[in-house]
Amino acid sequence: MVRTRSGDVQGVAPSATLAEKVEWLIRNMWPAEAPPPRNNVETAAAIARATGEDISSTTVWKLRTGRQDNPQLKTLTALATFFGVPIGYFGFPGEAGPIDDDLTFKALRREVEAGVVRSEVLRALVDLSPEARWVVDEMILAAARADRLRRHPERPPSGDS
Repeated sequence: MVRTRSGDVQGVAPSATLAEKVEWLIRNMWPAEAPPPRNNVETAAAIARATGEDISSTTVWKLRTGRQDNPQLKTLTALATFFGVPIGYFGFPGEAGPIDDDLTFKALRREVEAGVVRSEVLRALVDLSPEARWVVDEMILAAARADRLRRHPERPPSGDS
């Protein structure tokens, strides 16, 4: 779970769809050296410039909205290269748990470096007793569920974060 640039607390669930994974990468793993995209045209152009792979804004739109869930290998390779993730990240739902955890930690580290998440908060969390850490964990999970429900009222609440 991470706090995104927009302030949302979220992570990539192991059961995430390809669209959710692509959207998560765009929001959380956008390369620091590339200007943040304002739309799918800028997203596609940045990926094409960095990878040399011609990817259209329509393809980006289809991937982000779930209208394309079986892209060509060259498209997935370009995305993996651009975002610095293993190609296995785009595997079938439920298969990429350890990869997702690694990426979540990588995104969290970037948020700390950017000052979005204060490093002293993470140090304080490590210093808490197991009981106090459990209370904080439960509060974070409850806040994440409430935030997801607020942002996506049409989705039923899930038991995981």
